[in-house]
Amino acid sequence: MSLRRIGLRDFVIVEQLEVDFQTGFTALTGETGAGKSILIDALQLVLGHRADTGFVRQGASRAELMAEFDTPATLEGFLSDNDMPGEETLLLRRVIDAQGKSKFWINGVPATATQLRSIAGALVDIHGQHAWQGLTQPESVRQLLDAYAGTDSTPTQRAYALWRSADKALQQARSMEETHQRERERLLWQIAEIDKLAPGPQEWEELNTQHGRLSNAQALMDAANNAMASLEGEDGGALTQVNRSLHLLQAQAHVEPGFSAMADSLESCLAQLEDVMRSLNGYLRHAELDPDKLEQLDQRLGSWISLARRYKRAPEDLPALLQGWHAELLALEASSDMVQLSKNAQQAQEAYQKVAATLSQARQQAAKRLSKAITAAMQDLGMAGGRFVAQVSPAREPRSDGIDDVELLVAGHPGTDAKPIAKVASGGELSRISLAIAISTSQLGQAPTLIFDEIDSGIGGAVADAVGRVMRALGRDRQVLAVTHLAQVAARGDHHLLVAKQRSKGGTTSHIRTVAADERVNEIARMLGGENLSATSRAHAQEMIAGGMNDR
Repeated sequence: MSLRRIGLRDFVIVEQLEVDFQTGFTALTGETGAGKSILIDALQLVLGHRADTGFVRQGASRAELMAEFDTPATLEGFLSDNDMPGEETLLLRRVIDAQGKSKFWINGVPATATQLRSIAGALVDIHGQHAWQGLTQPESVRQLLDAYAGTDSTPTQRAYALWRSADKALQQARSMEETHQRERERLLWQIAEIDKLAPGPQEWEELNTQHGRLSNAQALMDAANNAMASLEGEDGGALTQVNRSLHLLQAQAHVEPGFSAMADSLESCLAQLEDVMRSLNGYLRHAELDPDKLEQLDQRLGSWISLARRYKRAPEDLPALLQGWHAELLALEASSDMVQLSKNAQQAQEAYQKVAATLSQARQQAAKRLSKAITAAMQDLGMAGGRFVAQVSPAREPRSDGIDDVELLVAGHPGTDAKPIAKVASGGELSRISLAIAISTSQLGQAPTLIFDEIDSGIGGAVADAVGRVMRALGRDRQVLAVTHLAQVAARGDHHLLVAKQRSKGGTTSHIRTVAADERVNEIARMLGGENLSATSRAHAQEMIAGGMNDR
């Protein structure tokens, strides 16, 4: 068992409702317009489907929906990862206000619609009454086969995207080959021009420093000589004066102890002045006027300035400009390397073909199993001798979903060729084939609860009886809920829920209750013969219910 209970308040035409569910096969019936699918709608909303203000009962401020499930083992990791309590039951709740805004909870913890949708597949598998419409859509058919095969087309999609990207790069390079060549020649010429200068990263600053020193060499030498004269002058040089002051203080330090500290300071100054003298001597020994060097610096600086003006850059930006051109050239050569680009495209194509071939093989194998399973199901649904074929054929060109076209073919009668389903199947046959597909594929699903929403539309008679038997058989292994208008199907249910409308001054509301014994007989009789129950219709209903009991 999975679905335990659904509770609704102020939802569409439901004022307040709570329904408990049992194991096995439960039939849900009621008059047209009574709201038989209201539970299905509510369940889909609790599982994250889009909502609007139309779901809030007229006059109410909000709609409240709740569904309680047994917690599948497959969701224990999800609950743990999202800091949600892992309990025996899984309680899902949604509130929709009058403006259409929603709030969600999982086991009392606020959740998102995305989280609800992500766990829906582990809880229920819903087959709608219009499922047959997808049988004529290539994308839906391919997804059906892939789901049956248990394959994942994501690697193929990724490989296809990489292949198309590599091929696009190759084609663009081919179309831009002449433009790239001109751009390459331009970059090579510019690089060669600046390479002749070979500007160093910090050279501009160093050139300016050297130029400033050489252009002011005479003034610098004069300043050094004058400074030395001021320090060494025989009569009034700084060194002589400091020395004299030092001796005077030292001579009287024994009388005035405070002179000792002053003498120490003068001694330190004297040492620093002597260091300055040695440095000035060293400077003057090497300093000289060098007009040739100055001319070379003028020329070098001129070359920097000339190139900077040509390319409209500051001189100090030339090294970075050259480095950028080298990077552009490398990128250009990589983007126009036909050999490498062709190799990349070839490798990407081969990688795509490999994963696409693996996917195709899995589809072909699954197509045989699916064809056999659905053909077998058709025999019990009034299409004895009919044959179903899931045909996998090579696509005209590779696509992101692979190299296959998938088409559904059907032969409605023995000895006839299988043809595209949309061309040979009537509305009733499409419903039966859709039901056969639902039965065949649902047996492979992981969801513990199967829901069929009027999927038996368009059939009757012996076929309807066969559908009922199939539903009951499915209910032996999984919980099955079927919204149906067929007495033959409802009579086979292990349980029976009746939907009815009630009119009052406050408006129309919908109610759902379990029926058994005489109430169930009356409902089956109504489904057989209308509102005016007769002894014959009641007897027929009793016979059908008894026949359903014997199937157990």
